[in-house]
Amino acid sequence: MRRRGRGGGWAGSERWRRASGRGCRRSMTLGGDLHLPRVYSSNSFHLWLCLNFFFFSFLYFNPSHTLVVIYTAPASVQSHLAPEAEQQTHTPHIPPPHPTHLSSHAQGADESVKKAILEALDEARQSHPNIKLPHQHERKMQERMGRITTAEEELHSEGQERRKVTVRVPATSANLGPGFDTIGMALDMWSEITVERADKFEIIAEGEGADDVPRDETNLVVTGMKAAFAAAKKPMPTLKYHCINRIPYARGLGSSSAAIVAGLIAGLVLAGHQLPCWGSEELLQLAASIEGHPDNVAPAIYGGIQLGLHTGERWTSERVNTPPGIQLVLFIPDFIGKTSDARGVLSETVSRKDAVYNIGRVAWLVNALSTSNMDNLHIGVEDALHQPQRGKAVYKHLYPLIEAANAAGANGCFLSGAGPTVMAITSGASGDIFAQRLSERVDWTVAEAMVRTAEAVGVKGQVYITSPAEHGAQVVSAEPAFSSKVVRFKGDV
Repeated sequence: MRRRGRGGGWAGSERWRRASGRGCRRSMTLGGDLHLPRVYSSNSFHLWLCLNFFFFSFLYFNPSHTLVVIYTAPASVQSHLAPEAEQQTHTPHIPPPHPTHLSSHAQGADESVKKAILEALDEARQSHPNIKLPHQHERKMQERMGRITTAEEELHSEGQERRKVTVRVPATSANLGPGFDTIGMALDMWSEITVERADKFEIIAEGEGADDVPRDETNLVVTGMKAAFAAAKKPMPTLKYHCINRIPYARGLGSSSAAIVAGLIAGLVLAGHQLPCWGSEELLQLAASIEGHPDNVAPAIYGGIQLGLHTGERWTSERVNTPPGIQLVLFIPDFIGKTSDARGVLSETVSRKDAVYNIGRVAWLVNALSTSNMDNLHIGVEDALHQPQRGKAVYKHLYPLIEAANAAGANGCFLSGAGPTVMAITSGASGDIFAQRLSERVDWTVAEAMVRTAEAVGVKGQVYITSPAEHGAQVVSAEPAFSSKVVRFKGDV
């Protein structure tokens, strides 16, 4: 499909022509070049550049469309657009004049251009409601779902009840330093929970912390299961639980969130009930309402690195970029850490100095992750709100291990969740690490440094080296299966 600025639509509207004037025409196509002027001296050029960037963004995020924009630049812009021959030669940079140096007539002309362009954009929104910005994914999905008929909606919200289901759920590391109760990462370390309909209630636990896991209805898997059946508005049947725990219990690796999320997903499958996601994230609402914050449950559901918060109306979460080639080196002490004890040492109030410190570090952290700038990560994981207090009062090994890991080449190191696990991030991994030269990575060096330092301060434990998990909890088997002879899901679930 091809759209042209002249002859219809907002690009050819009367307001657009008033805003653009006569003269130089600039066009932009999906595969074309965007020629930018080297010299500018008025605000009109900035407006012209912003509009071109707007359409370039539209093309980039909508590759299925071909869009041609023919724009007639204002006279004040044309005077600063060098001819092609001049653009190929070096043109000295001339800084734009200060606003106070412009005549009132020039400033008034620029304001009128700006006003006309804003009017044209407003007209565009009204005449082309299907145009959406790239980040409006929830709105896009809501409109798509709105086209589904009522019968189909009923079919997809209430499915077949099942007798048995197995769910795998990842460990998670919350906070990542300064992102207290907001940022979390899914780890490639998985627990597996099987739930089936039975004649009597029973919980079988094996693996990490098997002796410490509650065997009654206070178990968080059961809590998640109850919430799922309540969401489905169905009575919860008698169930048998088999928990294979590979996530260390009460070590700051999200074992409680993993139990909640696994129970919720298993319950929804057994009840034959699906929840809406786009625009509401109902599964996240249920999990975060039980846990109290999204930093662990969001990555347990969605995987990757998640930034979560409460908007005032609901919980929401967005994925943050996971830089390629990173490894996670976890020092896991032999003793458990109670979240209540770790939170008990924190002050109810925060000084302005500490608030500013953490705001800057969180912004630095997200930027470092988003740009894969691993050299900046060690600053981004610093914290003033909880790590100093916990390191002083609860975990004497925390700061010695952070210093040792950083000195050994880690890109950053911090307390995982409420502790006592300390996690370092390293980079340089490529493909299977056991087929890669050790000198190209530092995960082993960092692990040795952390073990030696922990022994020096009298803390016993072990190191676990893994990587981020790009996906969250998932159903790995069900009876009856979701797959058929014609339509098969991964793993023949």
